[in-house]
Amino acid sequence: MSARELVVLGTASQVPTRHRNHNGYLLRWDGEGIMFDPGEGTQRQMLRAGVAAHDLNRICVTHFHGDHSLGLAGVIQRINLDRVPHPVTAHYPASGRRFFDRLRYATAYRETVPLAEEPVAADGVLARTSSYVLEARKLSHPVESYGYRLVEPDGRRMLPERLAAHGIAGPDVGRLQRDGALNGVTLDEVSEVRRGQRFAFVMDTRLCDGVHALAEGCDLLVIESTFLDEDVRLAADHGHLTAGQAARAAADAGVRHLVLTHFSQRYSDPAEFERQARAAGFAGELTIARDLMRVPVPKRT
Repeated sequence: MSARELVVLGTASQVPTRHRNHNGYLLRWDGEGIMFDPGEGTQRQMLRAGVAAHDLNRICVTHFHGDHSLGLAGVIQRINLDRVPHPVTAHYPASGRRFFDRLRYATAYRETVPLAEEPVAADGVLARTSSYVLEARKLSHPVESYGYRLVEPDGRRMLPERLAAHGIAGPDVGRLQRDGALNGVTLDEVSEVRRGQRFAFVMDTRLCDGVHALAEGCDLLVIESTFLDEDVRLAADHGHLTAGQAARAAADAGVRHLVLTHFSQRYSDPAEFERQARAAGFAGELTIARDLMRVPVPKRT
């Protein structure tokens, strides 16, 4: 199993279908699990996908429409029922606190796990860990909505030929990495920057600055494409993207792997989303999301 992968729990927009559950996505990232937009039925989809409550460290809600949040009640209660042994943090738009409170306490249950609430009120950094920085950017939707972005800190890639040229080997490599210099040789002379991986999650929105900021340079972008291009007017009216709009934004941002999801039930042919994404100019790896699929974060180049 990849240490960094997306588990797709549901892909339906507004209402579920026979083949698509409401939204739900889990990002596995170096031993942490970040759940995005748990819609109705997420707890059962977790069971089907082999995802446990113990896997969850954060829950990120983009906005409080039902297909993105009605599963919160069950997920939170399952976290407590299973006595998850670590704290869990929830991020959501601050303007929707009343909705989060109602879902968190929708029915009676025993709280056994600390659930920290960190509402999002503006663009910026939400959390810093050793393996990622979590950021939020405001989107354009009829209710307040935020997208989320993970950025791994840049590292260093040691260059064997340069190390050999300077006679550095074995334990001395570790000393050089730790101290930044060894016998007059600096770390910069024998290594190069290894760009950190980037992931973004963009749900219900029109095209806006937030979409482009979140997508910029992503290795894996998960983005809604509720409508096909012929329904662009409907998309704008309801605060959504078309397949072509999402794909053009990804192409402009240099995205390596694009995952389209959040499909309207009006469409029966998923292949049309792929055709329109390619026609819009996206040439990278492309996935049309299906429930219960797993998508690895691309390996570093």
